[in-house]
Amino acid sequence: MGTGLNIYTDGGCSGNPGPGGWAYVIVLKTFQGDRILTEGQGGEKETTNNRMELMAVISALKALKTMSDVPRQATVYTDSQYVQKGITEWIFAWKRNSWRTSDKKPVKNQDLWIALDALAGELSLSWEWIKGHAGNDLNERCDRMTQAAIASIR
Repeated sequence: MGTGLNIYTDGGCSGNPGPGGWAYVIVLKTFQGDRILTEGQGGEKETTNNRMELMAVISALKALKTMSDVPRQATVYTDSQYVQKGITEWIFAWKRNSWRTSDKKPVKNQDLWIALDALAGELSLSWEWIKGHAGNDLNERCDRMTQAAIASIR
């Protein structure tokens, strides 16, 4: 984790499906230390954990696109293997197979995957999975924001 732009995301649900929340923090890492550029959170009344994980990343990338004077390349840190593997591995086969999984079923959350794919295609991103609830301050911050978003909708 050197210098550059880092995006931390998290999403979750109370029940699955149930009320859900998402959050992101966009950080500029410099030799002088981390500087939070922006953060955001939101939620939905009836959703799933995976949808919220995807919404966190989509919302962060939308926010990044509106910012000026920041790099257009970033590392996205997610504690969701679904998001990390989905965007770096599985999505290529899904698109090739008309948004069908290997067992010919429709890809779940296709609407969000299409949105994420479009946004990710406009930026230079690397995708890192990090263990959740393992002491990473910015991941923990996203988790607290996600929980607050869920609590605000119940």
